[in-house]
Amino acid sequence: MGEGERQETAGKLKEAAGALTGDEERKREGRADQAGGKAKQAGEKLQEAASDAADALKRA
Repeated sequence: MGEGERQETAGKLKEAAGALTGDEERKREGRADQAGGKAKQAGEKLQEAASDAADALKRA
């Protein structure tokens, strides 16, 4: 599990905790953490794709 996935999961938990306790700020923070985690995952995938493309060019 990558850093982005961990952040997204933590955000889901934080949002759920906020919903259970009625804490709107915690819910917002959880949604923000999820968005940040998704952005990190996108960056990780882009980095991996760039690395794969570079490796493919080296083999060509």
